[in-house]
Amino acid sequence: MATVPNDISDVIEADRKNVWHHLIQHKPFESVDPRVMIEGKGMRVWDATGKEHLDGVSGGVWTVNVGYGRERIANAVRDQLIQMPYFAGSAGSIPGAKFAEMLTERMPGLDRVYYCNSGSEANEKAFKMVRQIAHKKYGGKKHKILFRERDYHGTTIACLSAGGQPERNAQYGPYTPGFVEVPHCLEYRAQVETENYGEWAANQIEEVILREGPDTVGALCLEPVTAGGGVITPPEGYWDRVQEICKKYDILLHIDEVVCGVGRTGEWFGYQHYGVKPDFVTMAKGVASGYAAIACMVTTDEVFEMFKDPDDPMSYFRDISTFGGCTAGPAAAVENMGIIEDESLLANTTAMGERMLDNLRALQDKHRVIGDVRGKGLFCGAELVADRQTKEAIDEKKAQAVVADCMAQGVIIGVTNRSLPGFNNTLCFSPALISTADDIDQITTAVDKALTKVFS
Repeated sequence: MATVPNDISDVIEADRKNVWHHLIQHKPFESVDPRVMIEGKGMRVWDATGKEHLDGVSGGVWTVNVGYGRERIANAVRDQLIQMPYFAGSAGSIPGAKFAEMLTERMPGLDRVYYCNSGSEANEKAFKMVRQIAHKKYGGKKHKILFRERDYHGTTIACLSAGGQPERNAQYGPYTPGFVEVPHCLEYRAQVETENYGEWAANQIEEVILREGPDTVGALCLEPVTAGGGVITPPEGYWDRVQEICKKYDILLHIDEVVCGVGRTGEWFGYQHYGVKPDFVTMAKGVASGYAAIACMVTTDEVFEMFKDPDDPMSYFRDISTFGGCTAGPAAAVENMGIIEDESLLANTTAMGERMLDNLRALQDKHRVIGDVRGKGLFCGAELVADRQTKEAIDEKKAQAVVADCMAQGVIIGVTNRSLPGFNNTLCFSPALISTADDIDQITTAVDKALTKVFS
């Protein structure tokens, strides 16, 4: 078992006094201690009280894909920092070159890697490239970027402008112009009854393009599997039709793999399940499993060549990411990718993901409050409803109570949070790719007990 210092009350007090935590209301910390995590090993983490938790959400936000305590990654980062910690991205680095080669070898058709430090920033880079291409090729007209209802692409104002989650966007406007929403593709909450819902949902994108004018639309940005908007796997036929539409109207396809990328779904990237050929792919969380900050925007040579006019001093991508020049990120990413391959974690993710979905479906048979179970690999969701016939969502406080009860049992799970008014009702699971059958069973057993307690 991990060790905890005898007395860290000074740390807790410093946290209470000085730290502004993410995604949480701080009023309760006036009377209760904030949670401080002390140590992690494998799938387990220990908090300041010494309590052990099984982490079913990989660091809280789908990040620590290869688990905690990886000396192989830590040692590589340490060695790289001593040799060369940083130089601006206008120059290269050894780990940067090595990881770019490893990455593109696993992404056929994509050739160039732009380094930055967060998923939001990676998405901004793609947005800016689309806008610059619009000016270079189309007189600035083909500048609009389509995004999908329920998808999320980051925290900056431009990324929120491309965000389909109203509660995450609320109170941060006015937003960046030129971003246009298309309908979601969640078949469980289908807008119409039709034989081929996937194709119908994709066709709604075409309707938006025709409404806006194809000559004004430069790109379509989608998650391969929607994450914070409810863990939405695309219906049959959806991605084939999306690809057709993009080709038909000369629209660049941008796949946001910040959550799904680097193994989470059982393939290196989520889009690889669906035969899609994107123009941009962005990634962050699992790239280095949280051991160092890194994000990547990967694109094709065809896009890259558009920025190479030596006679135009404005033709190149005039952009920089300061911390994209840090070498710790790609050094960690090289080892992270090596671990996934050496330990056959893609295959494990597929197997354990099937077990988790089977377990959740068994719970669905037992608990009528589970209306739908969905997911891909170790990225799963269970939507909770008050009535299966009407699909009325449960009160989100009850979903949060399920999460709290699991936490009390020593199992950390997630729930859609401040995303969609009235629909923050999907339990989220994303344990590390190293999960065992026992780990999966422990998570779903805790959910079983929590559902029984909250809804009895």
